[in-house]
Amino acid sequence: MEPHRSSSWYKEAVIYSIDVEKFADGNGDGIGDFIGLAEKLTYLSELGITCIWLLPFYRSPDRDNGYDVSDFYSINPKVGTLEDFLAFLHSAGEHGIRVIIDLVVNHTSDQHPWFQAARHDDETRYRDYYVWSADPPPVASGAKSIFPGEVNSLWTYDEVARAYYFHNFYDFQPELNIANPQVREEILRIVDYWIAFGVSGFRLDAAPLIIADKGFEHANPRDPHGVLRQIGSYLHSRRPGGLLLGEVNLRPEASDAFFGEGDQLHLLLNFMLACYLFAGFAREDAASINQGLSLLPEPPAGCGWVNFLRNLDELDFSQVPADLKKNVFDAFAPKEEMQAFGRGIRRRVAPMLGGNQQRIELAFSIIFSLSGPPLIVYGDEIGIGEDLSQPGRSTVRVPMQWSGERNAGFSNASSGKLCQPLVAEGPFSYRKVNVADQCEDPNSLLNRVKRFIFLRRNQPLFTKGRLVRLSAGDPAVLVHGFEAAGALLLLVHNLADRQIRTEINFGGMQPKRFRDLIGNMEYEGVAHPRLELEPYAYHWFISEGNGS
Repeated sequence: MEPHRSSSWYKEAVIYSIDVEKFADGNGDGIGDFIGLAEKLTYLSELGITCIWLLPFYRSPDRDNGYDVSDFYSINPKVGTLEDFLAFLHSAGEHGIRVIIDLVVNHTSDQHPWFQAARHDDETRYRDYYVWSADPPPVASGAKSIFPGEVNSLWTYDEVARAYYFHNFYDFQPELNIANPQVREEILRIVDYWIAFGVSGFRLDAAPLIIADKGFEHANPRDPHGVLRQIGSYLHSRRPGGLLLGEVNLRPEASDAFFGEGDQLHLLLNFMLACYLFAGFAREDAASINQGLSLLPEPPAGCGWVNFLRNLDELDFSQVPADLKKNVFDAFAPKEEMQAFGRGIRRRVAPMLGGNQQRIELAFSIIFSLSGPPLIVYGDEIGIGEDLSQPGRSTVRVPMQWSGERNAGFSNASSGKLCQPLVAEGPFSYRKVNVADQCEDPNSLLNRVKRFIFLRRNQPLFTKGRLVRLSAGDPAVLVHGFEAAGALLLLVHNLADRQIRTEINFGGMQPKRFRDLIGNMEYEGVAHPRLELEPYAYHWFISEGNGS
């Protein structure tokens, strides 16, 4: 398989992550569904979204937010039917929006027919779909569950099978044996099934665990990354330009291998940068963010990093230095109820930043001004809040707030039937934070984010230009640029809650005139500008007359 061309559609995507169950209820049962999601596509199109990433919607006992899949080929009835999904997919295409879906093939639910067959018959081919042992081998030093404190063993004894099975997640999520060629064929069948309906690709869940040692030697493929190349090659053969977006939460030097030569995963979620961004916010220091950017390996042609402020799991600090984690936790998650598994923060962006709209805009401005596709989690574009009374990751998966009317416009069911309580109290109540009100306010967060997306999509320097590292005289000012054919795009961000006057060092370039894309103002004779920056100010400057 040849690496994908650098002009691949996903390099220019604006991605929007949705938990269908929490987005919009179209049939009035209190649970979000594909009918409701289809009805909101005009909103997403007007926002400027070009790609929707759907969290798991497969049939499932729903003991782990749908990641415990019991049937990869059917829709969870609570979010709709296959016909509902196909109607949504068709309508998304009409709105110019691509759809990628979660591919959860590291494990299944213990209710999956494969596992049930494996339990009851050690001669069936399904027995070797999973990792079994009569006596669990010793666990490697340092090996622990993905959910430390909740799951204390990687092996669970099954009374029916009279053997132990391996799992990295909960004990109801037995691990698939990727070394088995039949399992890899099953994965390709799943890919084939959904590609045939027109999805544009997949977000590969827990990619490092798919290729990892499954507890003892025979479970390891001889070529660990071979399965990723196999999936990538098959996807490309069935849908040229199809996307594999990887969840690879490792140190950057280890993550780089998941790109391969452009023949494995095409995009990787930029977990590392998210941590360094919040360190920069906590310290009001651009050096932290620049350090996070400098750690990232250069992706192969056609590949890239997806930048986000947070996703719908906890914001995970397990791969960064302890002092950085402490700075961020002290600033943004000082209470134990705000933390998860000793490693992460289970909060939304807006409450973390104190509801300060200027600071939230600044954070979004950085994400939208970096090299690589930006990702928004549903609701963050309006500054939605959190519900810390909910368990685990459900704290951030609150129902979407469409209006200040009954049930936040999410559902017309009785409030007692809602899939999760609304955020109804405090500064992030749906009566104060909702789409309808912000649509009417030109200065709302929603309209600022819409402006960022419009400018990014209409400024080719973001994807065609050469990234240039610049610097400012004040340590709180983050500055970088993109240059091509004599044009310079200059991005300036004040991370501090203070007014700053600073010089920009252009490193030999001599721009003559700048226009502020956001404020639409002209700046003359700024070869060595001293910028006056308000607290948490951000500027996107374009210079057409750059010399060297």
